Amino acid sequence: MTTQRTSGRRKQALAAAIGVAALLTTAACGGGDDNGGGSKTGAAGFDAANNKVAQADLAKKGGTLKFGAAQDADSWDTTRGYYGFMWNFSRYYSRQLVTFKTAPGQEGATLTPDLATGLAKVSDGGKTYTYTLRDGATWEDGKPVTSKDVKYGIERVWAQDVLSGGPTYLKDVLDPKGEYKGPYKDTSADKLGLKAIETPDDKTIVFHLPTPNADFEAMVGLTSASPVRQDKDTKSKYGLHPFSSGPYKFQSYSPGKSLTLVRNENWKQSSDPVRKAYPDKITVDIFSNANDLDQRLITGDLDLDINQTGMSPQGRTTALKQHKANLDNPVSGFIRYAVFPQSVKPFDNIHCRKAVILGADHESLQTARGGPLAGGDIGTNMLPPGIPGGEGQKYDPYQLNGANKNGNVAQAKEELKQCGKPNGFSTTIAVRNNKPVEVATAQSLQASLKKIGVNAQIHQYDGSQTAGIIGSPSNVQKKGFGIIIMGWGADFPSVQGFGLPLWDSKYILESGNNNYALIKDKSIDGLFDQYNKTLDDAGKTQIATQINHKVMDGAYYLPFVFEKFINWRSSRLANVYTTDGYSGQYDFVNLGLKSAS
Repeated sequence: MTTQRTSGRRKQALAAAIGVAALLTTAACGGGDDNGGGSKTGAAGFDAANNKVAQADLAKKGGTLKFGAAQDADSWDTTRGYYGFMWNFSRYYSRQLVTFKTAPGQEGATLTPDLATGLAKVSDGGKTYTYTLRDGATWEDGKPVTSKDVKYGIERVWAQDVLSGGPTYLKDVLDPKGEYKGPYKDTSADKLGLKAIETPDDKTIVFHLPTPNADFEAMVGLTSASPVRQDKDTKSKYGLHPFSSGPYKFQSYSPGKSLTLVRNENWKQSSDPVRKAYPDKITVDIFSNANDLDQRLITGDLDLDINQTGMSPQGRTTALKQHKANLDNPVSGFIRYAVFPQSVKPFDNIHCRKAVILGADHESLQTARGGPLAGGDIGTNMLPPGIPGGEGQKYDPYQLNGANKNGNVAQAKEELKQCGKPNGFSTTIAVRNNKPVEVATAQSLQASLKKIGVNAQIHQYDGSQTAGIIGSPSNVQKKGFGIIIMGWGADFPSVQGFGLPLWDSKYILESGNNNYALIKDKSIDGLFDQYNKTLDDAGKTQIATQINHKVMDGAYYLPFVFEKFINWRSSRLANVYTTDGYSGQYDFVNLGLKSAS
C-alpha cells in the first residue's frame, strides 16, 4: 500500500499513509535478548512476527487493544481513506465481498471470501463477475447487509466532488467513459443507477466490465468496495462515524486526538470466516510527536503503532539496545528511488541516465536511508519483492548490489562519452523538504556524482505540494529537475497495483502525474494491456517480470532500497504477524492479547 495509487492523488495519499503510519506495537517492560530468542518479559523475539505468526495460540477473548499514532487517518470513510494503515484498520468495522487472507507473508496477499460465499464466478471472457452474499451478515443495528448496500457503497466512489481522496480503480474499470455521475446526482428513484453493477436479489451482485481486467477482484477487495447503507450515509461527514458491518463499531472519535471502537453486538462469528474479534475494545491515541509515541510504546502504555512506518531514530536506538525482542524488521513494500524526467536534458539520452545509475554509491545511499535494518536492502530493480513477478536482489542488471555497489567511475564516464557529455554536466535534484531522510539521500547522491563530473544542485520543495511541483511535467521541465527523489508502494499486490501509474503512458497527467520519467514505451503499454487480459496467475507473473525488465532496460530509475522498517510489537500481543497484503504491516484484524486484563 502503498505510497500512491492509480491516480496522483491516490498515490500521494498512500505515500503519506505509509510514511505517516508508525508501527503496530505494545511495549515490553524489560530488556530483550539480542539473539532474538525471546525475553523474560514475554516478548516473542527479534523478527519473530516477520512473515510468521508469533504467540499464535495465546490470544484470549477480551481486553483493550491499544494503538498509538503519529498521525490520524486521511479519512475513516471507507470510500475516502487512502492510507495503508486505514485500509488495514478499517476491516474492524467494514467488510468487503472478498478480502486478504489473515495469514503471514505472501499468503496474506491472496484473496479469500468475506461477505461473499466464495470468490467470484468469472464468465464472458473475464468481463462478468458474480458473487453471492453469505447468510447472517448484519449492520450494527441488526439489519441484514444486502447486495444493494454493496452496490451503493461502490457507487460512492463516483462522487469525487463530495468524497475525494480515495482510490478510483473501480470507477476507472467499470465506467471508463465516466457516464455515471454518482449516487448524489443519480436521477433513479433508488439511487442505484450504475448499469455496470446488477443486484437481481438481495443476495446476488453482478459486475459487468466493458473490457477484462486481471486484477478486478483485488479492486473489489479494497476498502473502497465496502458496503454503505443509504439511510446511514452522511456524505462528507461519514468518516466521523461510519456505520459498521464488522465486529466493532465507533464509540467515539475526536479527529487528531483519539478513536475508540467497541464490540458490535449484532455481528455474528458464524457469518464471518475472516475475523476472530478477540479484544473487547480498541483504542487509538494520536500524538503530535513521534518520539512521545515511541516512548509510550517502550514503557508499555501502548501495544503498537497504527501508522506502521517504523520507529523514529531516537526510539529505534533505545529499542534496539534494550528491547530487541519486541521488534520486527519487515520489508515495507515500498521502493525508494531517483527518477529521471526525459523532458529535462540530458536525461532524454539513455546513456546519461545510465551514467548516473552507475556513478552513484549505492551503499552510501542505503546508509542515508537508515542502513540495512532501518533503511532496507539495496534496491536493484523497480518491482518490490513481495509482488508476483518481483525477483528481489536476484535481478540486478546494473550490479548495484554487486561490482558497482560503491559506484563505478570508469563505466559511468564511458556512458557520459556515449551521451555526448564526456566532461559531465550540471543538473538539479528535487527533494521534499519535510522528509529529512530524503534530503540526506539527495546529499549522498550529490557527493558521489561529483566523482564523475556531474554537478547536482539540490532543490527542496514543500512536500505537501507534490502534485503541483513534481507532479506537473511542465513545471519539472521549467525548473530543470533532472533527478526527482520519491518512493512508491502498491495499492494492491500486483504489477498493475504498483506500476501502472508509474510506467504506462496513459497515466501521464498535466498535474498529479506520477509517471515522472514520462515513459512512453509501446512495448510496456502493450504488456500492461496483455496483463489485464491474462487470467491465470502464472501468466500474470511472467508478464509482470517482463514489464520490470523493460523498465530497467530503459534506465529510467535509480532504485535506492527495498524499504524496511523497525516496528514495535508489545509483549502483550498474541497472534501477531506481518503480511504482504498490507505492505509488510502487522495484520491488525485478528490481533489478540495474551491476557484479557
